[in-house]
Amino acid sequence: MTVQEADGWSVADAPVIVSLQNVDKYFGPVHVLNDVSLDVAQGEVVVVIGPSGSGKSTLCRAINRLEPIDSGQIIVNGQPLPEEGKQLALLRAEVGMVFQSFNLFAHKTILDNVTLGPRKVRKTPKADAEKEAMALLERVGIKDQAGKLPAQLSGGQQQRAAIARALAMHPKLMLFDEPTSALDPEMINEVLDVMVDLAKNNMTMIVVTHEMGFARRVADRVVFMSDGCLLEQATPEEFFTNPQTDRAKDFLAKILQH
Repeated sequence: MTVQEADGWSVADAPVIVSLQNVDKYFGPVHVLNDVSLDVAQGEVVVVIGPSGSGKSTLCRAINRLEPIDSGQIIVNGQPLPEEGKQLALLRAEVGMVFQSFNLFAHKTILDNVTLGPRKVRKTPKADAEKEAMALLERVGIKDQAGKLPAQLSGGQQQRAAIARALAMHPKLMLFDEPTSALDPEMINEVLDVMVDLAKNNMTMIVVTHEMGFARRVADRVVFMSDGCLLEQATPEEFFTNPQTDRAKDFLAKILQH
């Protein structure tokens, strides 16, 4: 049962927030995204899994044009992805991104990191931005760290700050690119717990992760990629109990035996 179904609401009723249509991307001779098509509905949590080098992170980065694509089309919130300029900046403001490596500004406090986007892009008054930032930091459990620099925080705290920074822009879609892979094991759950909370509150999310427990628990849909191709997509129950392709069966056999 999905989070949405538990609340009496189904993804099938919702508008499409992001649509990838026959997307291709090459790095030199390597076909890293091979004719990828994927629709994600409002409020849906899509978890993208697959072996290293399968194109998962490139898919994530293409959605807000951190990686330009070679062909196909990406539509976000009903608008084709602009190539550059002000329109691209405006669209990126609608799409929150949380990276593997936090990407916080090292010389700014956590509070300043969270308020920078709303103040610069949305022109939110400083007092309003700080009030909301403190509420978000409380939501992710690090309100008491607001005055510190990133280097003074643990990895898990830094990643939660990065999530708060993305949420401060009121995104319509959140992208997570392996958000726990740089963390010590004991810090992983504190970040995943924040993401579970977001899912329960109907945030539209695309999550690239190796955390299979999270995928089973939170995803509405699991997407399996290999060699740049989207090979399977199914509910977590269907995917983990009855994968359809040999590649997916092999992948699951290797990661679930430990």
